[in-house]
Amino acid sequence: MERLMQSIRIGINEKIYVKDPESSDLGKRIVEQSILMIDDMGFESFTFRKLGERIKSNESSIYRYFENKHKLLLYLASWYWGWLEYKMVFATNAISNPSEKLRKAIDILTQTVEEDVSFSHINEVLLNKIVINEYSKSYLTKEVDQENKDGYFVIYKRLVNRLHDMIVSMDGEYEFPSSLASTILEGSLHQYFLREHFPMLTDCNKTTTPTHYFTDLVFKTLNS
Repeated sequence: MERLMQSIRIGINEKIYVKDPESSDLGKRIVEQSILMIDDMGFESFTFRKLGERIKSNESSIYRYFENKHKLLLYLASWYWGWLEYKMVFATNAISNPSEKLRKAIDILTQTVEEDVSFSHINEVLLNKIVINEYSKSYLTKEVDQENKDGYFVIYKRLVNRLHDMIVSMDGEYEFPSSLASTILEGSLHQYFLREHFPMLTDCNKTTTPTHYFTDLVFKTLNS
């Protein structure tokens, strides 16, 4: 799988960026350092001016890749969901049993993230933390409907649809497959957030993970 992942390029909607950051060393440094800085200082405090100082480049050079930091956050989130999608597809492709396939998918989508050496300029562990803490800021905007029409969230929606299809394959009579699929993805982020910041509001901890919770929830909800 590692060799396969090294040859994969995660396709992001071209409307999100001005110039593809994967096309140059500077673009990759912009992505790499923005992940480190957003994780360290938070999205609100992060600016292109500070990023320019970090990478020792003019602030204007960053605007040649991204129109603003909102678009950068959309790019990072899209990359993350695309990376998860590839991991899930590879891990479940050879599984024919619907129950086993869904169980493996839930495991991939909700497990604690480990760094993937296939993408040297992206720290997936820190990117996962950013998605947990900041992802909602990418769509809780007045422009969300237009951005949705422009396809900014297509990878996330495709991932939900893949999970939807697995749920239907296991239990075609279940009435709410899309709701359950999106709950698994969004709920997993929320449980990790609660575990880190509001531990009294969740049963997830160091031994009981969100994977345990959502596996239990799904398989007690669906007919096997």
